[in-house]
Amino acid sequence: MISMSKLLCDSHNYGDNLRYIKGSSIEKYGVSRGKGPVVVWNCTKTCNLKCRHCYANADDRRYEGELTFDESRQFIDDLSDFNVPVILFSGGEPLMRRNFFDILEYADKKHIRSTISTNGTLLDRDVCKTLKKLNVGYVGVSLDGIGENHDKFRGIKGSFDSALTGIRNCRSSGQKVGLRFTINKNNYRELEDIFYLIKEENIPRVCFYHLVYSGRGNRMMDEDITKEETREVMDLIMRKSLEFGKNTEILTVDNHADGVYTYLKSLKLFQNRSEHILNLLKVNGGNRCGMAFADVDFYGNVHSDQFTWQYNFGNIRENKFSDIWKSSSHKILKGLRDRKGLLKGRCSKCRWLDLCNGNFRTRAEAVYGDFWQEDPACYLTDEEIMRL
Repeated sequence: MISMSKLLCDSHNYGDNLRYIKGSSIEKYGVSRGKGPVVVWNCTKTCNLKCRHCYANADDRRYEGELTFDESRQFIDDLSDFNVPVILFSGGEPLMRRNFFDILEYADKKHIRSTISTNGTLLDRDVCKTLKKLNVGYVGVSLDGIGENHDKFRGIKGSFDSALTGIRNCRSSGQKVGLRFTINKNNYRELEDIFYLIKEENIPRVCFYHLVYSGRGNRMMDEDITKEETREVMDLIMRKSLEFGKNTEILTVDNHADGVYTYLKSLKLFQNRSEHILNLLKVNGGNRCGMAFADVDFYGNVHSDQFTWQYNFGNIRENKFSDIWKSSSHKILKGLRDRKGLLKGRCSKCRWLDLCNGNFRTRAEAVYGDFWQEDPACYLTDEEIMRL
């Protein structure tokens, strides 16, 4: 996750305290010394939409075997003891999880910041007031297009209007909220409209996600945008970041080439910020899945991130998350923590490896069948990555 607002406008938001901590890039088990990783918890597989890119293959039915409420409390106890700074509740649709508000209340009691990734359709006024009361730090609502385009992508007619109503309910309740937009062939030309919506609705945050080929998203490889289109998208996001300034937090997610591209652009367009941008990227350290970032799925399985469920490092019903995270001998987890010598193709020769850290491994495996191959979504040219 790269804050364009931080790089270009020197804005300061909560997440920057986790992304830009001096020395954090060398930590193997958490976001910084003395802290555990940010944990995504897919607390339910149930969802009321049928999103085309869903990495969880979620559906509108109940699934057996999800963590019980007692197991959830034990899990949160361990995360608290491990000094995990943030739980990102995801799904499925987390608001469809039984006892979800009780889980949020318990996380708050244990002094862990809660954030929620939701499709927004269930965010009525009472829900938003409850989330605010439970000290939820942030609610990210997925909008993947305008009107019917979003509905088509999400599989249910009317989901755009419901999500927008949910955003408005959050705003009126004082609950911090933002947009999550997954870039693909079907929607990238609507980015200007998305920025217009952000301005009109006074939405304080937006995250632009690059497509990851996982779950149902694995069937969307041909619908990813080209490298040239990605550069055009990034140019627009940079322009809008400068235009919005510190008023709106703008981030890109799941492609650390974005940071390098921004730095290279700064050398041409705003040299006075180039060194500052480079230093921030060095501190950040690039992709840190398996290090500062972890995922636990519906059934308690531990993964490096929410897109890499093909590799399971243990189950929290059998061992504590903290013990699994610190002591797993799984070759993928060990490799992610010392990956530079394992990377192949363009990644192995890239001069920016310290800033990117090899980008997203699941995309490489989806395209090439090799977890350590180059990330096919890197849009930097051979000349740009060439070692001097």
